[in-house]
Amino acid sequence: MATTYSLYDAKAKLSEIVRRVREGDTITISYRGKPVAEIRPIPERQQTLEERIRELEERGVIVRAATRRGKLRPSARRPGALKRFLAERD
Repeated sequence: MATTYSLYDAKAKLSEIVRRVREGDTITISYRGKPVAEIRPIPERQQTLEERIRELEERGVIVRAATRRGKLRPSARRPGALKRFLAERD
């Protein structure tokens, strides 16, 4: 069950929020009426990559591509492009 607390209320009721999260609830924190953070229980075990992708898809965070484009290949044509890029950044 998702519940929303304002930032002001969350600061005042942190112990209650942590208790609810330990019980399995997901808590949303809002700032000026807009959701800005989510506090949820840490999963008991590590998820596989496929499980994590499925979870993110169900939440609407990511969308799988309709088709696969094939192998990824570097876009740099000349050797040392990354080195030059990083040097220019500094």
